[in-house]
Amino acid sequence: MSAPSLDYPEVPVGALLAGSARRFGDRTAIHYAGRDLSFTDLHARACAFANALRAEGIGRGDVVAIHLPNCPQYAIAYYGILLAGAVFTPTNPLLPPPDLAAQLADARAVAAVTWAAAAPALAAVRDRTAIRLVLVTDREQALDPAHRLAVDGMTDFEAFHADAPTGAPAVDIDVRGDLAHLAYTGGTTGRSKGVQLPHRNVVVNVLQYACWGSGSLPGLDADGGVVLDQVEPPEEYPTRLGTGVAIGLAPWFHAMGTIGGLNVPVLSGSTTVLHERFDPGAYLADAERFAVTGMSGAPPIYGALLHHPDFAVRDLSSIRSISSGAAPLPVEMIRGLQDRLGADVVIAEGYGLTEVTMGATIGPAARSAVRKAGTVGLPVPDTEVRVVDPAGDDLTALPTGEPGEVVIRGPQVMIGYQDRPEDNAAVLVDGWLRTGDIGVLDEDGYLSIVDRKKDMLIYKGYNVYPRDLEELLHAQPGVAGAAVVGRPDLSAGELPVAFVVAPGADPDALMAAVNAQVTPYKRIRELHLVDAIPVSAAGKVLKRELRERLRKDTNE
Repeated sequence: MSAPSLDYPEVPVGALLAGSARRFGDRTAIHYAGRDLSFTDLHARACAFANALRAEGIGRGDVVAIHLPNCPQYAIAYYGILLAGAVFTPTNPLLPPPDLAAQLADARAVAAVTWAAAAPALAAVRDRTAIRLVLVTDREQALDPAHRLAVDGMTDFEAFHADAPTGAPAVDIDVRGDLAHLAYTGGTTGRSKGVQLPHRNVVVNVLQYACWGSGSLPGLDADGGVVLDQVEPPEEYPTRLGTGVAIGLAPWFHAMGTIGGLNVPVLSGSTTVLHERFDPGAYLADAERFAVTGMSGAPPIYGALLHHPDFAVRDLSSIRSISSGAAPLPVEMIRGLQDRLGADVVIAEGYGLTEVTMGATIGPAARSAVRKAGTVGLPVPDTEVRVVDPAGDDLTALPTGEPGEVVIRGPQVMIGYQDRPEDNAAVLVDGWLRTGDIGVLDEDGYLSIVDRKKDMLIYKGYNVYPRDLEELLHAQPGVAGAAVVGRPDLSAGELPVAFVVAPGADPDALMAAVNAQVTPYKRIRELHLVDAIPVSAAGKVLKRELRERLRKDTNE
């Protein structure tokens, strides 16, 4: 099956929230530790924030950073920035000061919204940036907007927009030319780059996933707000618009969080229950308490849930769908989730990267659709995916089933990296984005991600894909996490080395069990038991840290 083409309205991102505010009104959009923020209230506060920014002379084209964890203030600031015509740039509140300074300076941010606990890091680097306004908030204010903060050189977030008008400001936005997001790459392979994403990119990518996931078509209400028409029946898409409930874990400063964890639920009328950090027991308790209809996250989250004792006893009967992204979901985890939650629960993996706004593929969401475990699904509407020779400049498609570099073409592809002409020339070729990921397309168009091009090992001239070995490791009893990287070797090139989370396991036995299933050149040469696999905030394995650990071990 292939995704139908969609008719995307030519509207700015603020129209997503405006349409939902009118349609879903008093329904809870965000629940945070006992505080509920309705769709109406979210829109009103976002408009007030937009008007307050404009009163400060911050508007079209100005870059405003959000330096917060997930909280109600984040959503208010995000939509407010965009309604003001300004550009949203997300910053991880845990970034070390040198990285924070580099990112804010590269973005040319003129204002920032920060978390009180992270504010000292921002204050320490402010003189290295163009920031002239800093707004500060905290958890207490998230629970009680009347709470006020006094921090030298910073303005209280709620006081800043408390008395501003709550109607949307009149702003002329060029949806194809004006940036909505200046989002930074995850930095898993080096210094982050600023990805330029106009309003149209964001609206398109939100609609690609919201429509594909709910069986809907996009439209506009009488006042120009985006609305969905759920044309597919409830037997195929049982979570109807305005009824979904999900626990929000994906950080909103990451593409998967901004698009999939914030904008898609807002457009779909879903309630998002925010968690400040991932606690498997608390997650499962709230999944039962709020009768969540969908679960989403990266593979480490599902691995932790599967190994938590409450997973077997909590009432999870309300769950109808599971989505996963950021990294491939091991087939063994898919089986474990399906066995526990039932055959009717749809498990869909997606694939994307910041350079395509968020995503390019997703598994079918209809209950009767064919799903292929181990794949990341099919291209979303109006998106082309091709597999090409990773070593050459020729973007001719390779034969079906042959691994190669994944390239993507579609309306969600970035216009380019900010101030990086050489990088742009390398990755944007004839309308295609070169992803650096190695994948395989099957005869039905389903994509499987084998590995990142930079993660592929070469052992005595043979290509070794760590993903294959990681799948076999995950299938072993007691394994909760696994990652394979290469150790440089003068005679062989690179030796496959595994890092495994498996308390009490025998490393030699584990290595032997996997090596018995592969050809000799693919065999793991070392296996190290570890307490945890290092991951980014978005759940991607930080293989550079594992390689660095090997390098240090070699030099000691």
